[in-house]
Formats: sequence, structure tokens, C-alpha cells
Amino acid sequence: MQARIDEELRKFQGTWVQIRCEADGVENPPDEFGDRPLTTFSGNTYVVTLPDGKVVLEGHFTIDPSREPSAVDWTDTCGTDRNRTFPAIYAFNGDQLMFVAADEGRERPKVFRSGRGETLRVHRRISPADAAR
Repeated sequence: MQARIDEELRKFQGTWVQIRCEADGVENPPDEFGDRPLTTFSGNTYVVTLPDGKVVLEGHFTIDPSREPSAVDWTDTCGTDRNRTFPAIYAFNGDQLMFVAADEGRERPKVFRSGRGETLRVHRRISPADAAR
């Protein structure tokens, strides 16, 4: 099982730009992270930055690719949700990462759309050269 987790964890690594957001069933709601935030994964940690480089969120995550759909728990370590954990599901499709996270204390989502208390985010992997711009 650990080999499968390690293999799946490698897929997260790098920098991703958000290309879609849906919260509480509403497409493109006002997003606290602004327009097209970047998420950089390193190991089991993440940092979310705005296009101007301002860090708006940091945290760590754990994955369980044996579940259907694959499960991830996001734990923010700074910001308004510091020390809160959000149960989520995720999937990779080529150079895209999609996840649906539920508010803390809610049941883990089962489908790739947002319901009440859930946020769906879709990211596209960017090259290191694009990330440096």
C-alpha cells in the first residue's frame, strides 16, 4: 500500500494553476484566493500563492488512493482555517487535478461536483518555466 501512496504522491508534485472553481453548487463564485491562484506541492505540503506571489495558504495533506474515489485530507496550517482539516476526494486527468473538499466536520464528498458546504477546484499543471514568470 505504501508504494501506491508514494506513486500517487509523486503525481501531486509541482505547481498547478486553478482553472475552475465551484462552491456550494455555484460556478465561479467570488474566491478568497483571487483569480487563478497557484498551488505548489512539495512532498505532502502545499502552498497557495496569488499571481503576485503573496502566500495566502499553507498546509499538509494525506492521501488514500485505495478508496473510490481517491481520498485526500487537507489540513491548513495558516490563515483563517488554521489547524482545520477538510475531507476531500481527488482525481488526476492528464495534466489536470480535480478535487472536491467538504467543510470541516462534514462527510467526505462522493461525487465530483460541489454541494452545500463543498468546494470543487480544478487545476492544470504548469511547467517550471511558466511558474517562474
